[in-house]
Amino acid sequence: MTVLRVAKTSFASGEIGPAMLGRVDLRAFENGARRLRNVVVEPSGAVRRRPGLAYVAGLPARARLIAFEFNTEQAYLLALLAGEMRVFRDGVQVAAFATPWTDAQLDQVVWTQSADTLLVVHPEVEPRNITRTSHTAWTVEPWSFFEEKGIRYQPYHKFAADAVTLKPSATTGTVTLAASADVFVAGHVGLRFRVQQKELTISAVTGPRNATGTLVSGQTIPDSSATADWEEAAFSVIRGWPCSVTFHQDRLVIGGSRDLPNRLWLSKSGDLFNFDLGTGLDDEAIEFTLLSDQVNAIRHVFSGRHLQVFTSGAEWMVSGEPLTPENVQLDRQTRIGSPAARSVRPRDVDGATLFVGRGGHDLREFLFADGEQAYQATDLALLAPHLVQDPVAIDYDPDDRLLHVVNADGSLATLTVYRAEQVTAWALQTTQGAFRSVAVASDQSYVAVERDGAWSIERFDRTFSTDAALRLAPAAGAGEWTGLSHLDGKACAFVGGGVPLGTFVPASGAVAATVPSVEVEAGLPFLAEIEPLPPTPAATGGATPRSLRLIEASFRLLDSRQMRVDTGAGPIDVPFRSFNAATAFGNAVAAFTGEKRVRALGWRRAGVDALWRIELPSPLPFTLLSVTQEMKVND
Repeated sequence: MTVLRVAKTSFASGEIGPAMLGRVDLRAFENGARRLRNVVVEPSGAVRRRPGLAYVAGLPARARLIAFEFNTEQAYLLALLAGEMRVFRDGVQVAAFATPWTDAQLDQVVWTQSADTLLVVHPEVEPRNITRTSHTAWTVEPWSFFEEKGIRYQPYHKFAADAVTLKPSATTGTVTLAASADVFVAGHVGLRFRVQQKELTISAVTGPRNATGTLVSGQTIPDSSATADWEEAAFSVIRGWPCSVTFHQDRLVIGGSRDLPNRLWLSKSGDLFNFDLGTGLDDEAIEFTLLSDQVNAIRHVFSGRHLQVFTSGAEWMVSGEPLTPENVQLDRQTRIGSPAARSVRPRDVDGATLFVGRGGHDLREFLFADGEQAYQATDLALLAPHLVQDPVAIDYDPDDRLLHVVNADGSLATLTVYRAEQVTAWALQTTQGAFRSVAVASDQSYVAVERDGAWSIERFDRTFSTDAALRLAPAAGAGEWTGLSHLDGKACAFVGGGVPLGTFVPASGAVAATVPSVEVEAGLPFLAEIEPLPPTPAATGGATPRSLRLIEASFRLLDSRQMRVDTGAGPIDVPFRSFNAATAFGNAVAAFTGEKRVRALGWRRAGVDALWRIELPSPLPFTLLSVTQEMKVND
């Protein structure tokens, strides 16, 4: 029988999935945990109870959140709903306006920002520019491609077979077009065609092979013979609209459309809505198709070290320094693919592009490897695929180095990522209800939450310890805390002066004040949990013992005010300084930094069970720095 002391000094590998319990050879096993709920892993390797969620505003229905940052002093949160967008600044709604997207279309909306304008696209809706003119004034307008002398420099494409011809009845003015195959539909009325490089606007369609149009700006078609040199507008109500958009090297990049899903368009340099291909000069527009042996419907275009193209079947690099029609080069890099059912925007984290894989159970780090001069797509969720379940939104908080991943099941997987220190640590956040969207605006992490069919915007806030939380002024008059209508009928935790006051259920937005003279926080409680992995053979003397016993666990804490530990005989509260909730607000539980030792009894068979487990039910702070376990091992 051997007595061992084993120190666990870091949780920098985060929660490890059940399928990895046999991989005791991995370094991640030593620094990982079996269960991390409602906690976050610090870059240092410590674990702390997650912040609460401050209540910002209610929403009438489901929404996607969009961060809009004009500069460091002008940052906004946009909530995109069906037919409407609401604008929030510093937690206050400052504007609302109508938008064209339906509830069924919200999942496929893609956007990018340039200065004070948000460009928004959807394959079934004409793209829009949303422009901020002041804090409270916003405009929504369809895209307008550059026009000069009546010529519209938009993308064009021939949607018919190469051999199909159009025969104009005249070379100037009003022209009747006769097609050699079915070409025209009623929706072509009002759209631009280009015949022998001359533009005309369709004014009438008399059949699938006949249409009438008017040449623009006095243009003249070279001759009236049948020609295969013709095109129509690439984007329209009958051909669909752009699927993705970004800016790269001073060009507007459009990635795919409904009917041209694998095509890329790059505007002229410095002229964002001018797609004139011209004669191929360096500053002129660029257009090409992604051709390969698999489906490559473009899901996202992203500006990183190179122009990165994420498709349904692979990832591509568009290179050229700078990009010009002559030197542009397209290379497929990896074959992961992106989800097709919804738009999950990639995010830049320390120079790497993080994107969700097509299978919905992986988070890939798309990173250029200088040695291979190519991109690699490492799976950051390889050790914890159970925490990544069909993501619907991701965003990155650079201050806390946290990547938030909203899952379709309503959970929020949080990844602490710090490549320089080799920290990749997952934990899972839950709330009473479901997380539905996330956006980081001005270093503040906002989430859209659904609870019992009601939607709200909330913000992670370290000054709060509950969810959907509000800070209420001392009660006046009848001695009630009011303003809690969004929590009616729910059991809420109240905290005042750093002291939990108990659980109360608001009715008509009010609760009788037990301590009316105190400012309080009111919100929904949540349970945080920390459970380690079982001891490794290396920790127990080099081989898996038949049985073992935990003698004592020593927990090193930082600024903590609570801890409940289960060492196998049921959870027990580790004592901190006691208080009287009714009178001792100036003497609330003091923050504790140091060692808390917990003795344990009982032998257990060696296996996959943890030797201890921490529960944190109270709305009080907790940070675990390290754990030292003293064990007896029986061979």
